[in-house]
Amino acid sequence: MIRIRNAAIALAILTLAAPAGARNLPPAPAPVGHIVRHTNPPPAIILSSVTVPPGAETIYLSGQIASPIDPAKTDSIEAFGDTRTQTISVLGKIRTLLSAQGYTMGDVIKLTAFVAGDPRLGGKMDFAGFNAGYRQFFGTAENPNLVARSTVQVAALAGPNFLIEIEATAAKMPARR
Repeated sequence: MIRIRNAAIALAILTLAAPAGARNLPPAPAPVGHIVRHTNPPPAIILSSVTVPPGAETIYLSGQIASPIDPAKTDSIEAFGDTRTQTISVLGKIRTLLSAQGYTMGDVIKLTAFVAGDPRLGGKMDFAGFNAGYRQFFGTAENPNLVARSTVQVAALAGPNFLIEIEATAAKMPARR
């Protein structure tokens, strides 16, 4: 009986000690001091996850909404644009806010996008329009980084003319002295 129990324990230990790939686990994180972006297989345009090591500087941005195309007009969705146009406006705001704090869009590790249904699409969110705007900022020649991301359709946002609100988290390792 003791031999069977010891054999079962040994088998469990060997199973747990198997190489990571044998158990379909993500690769081991990079050395301490590096932010690790865990990719999804192509054609994914978002990451599966991000590992942020101790000591990284992190900034959390509140949700941002689009600016009107013409500041004198704010009375309709058209005044702010479709989902793609609003996404570009919001991500431009995020880029400006990050820059003011010494970060770049390449430092963004996580986005949460709240997308309202577009009345012109029967109340469904324009996911393709959102992705088209997103692709102008991530996975580009200027910024090849992708981010972990959640996209959620919501019933409405703070104002009736907003189709998107985006929260951002960015992280970077402090400069070495």
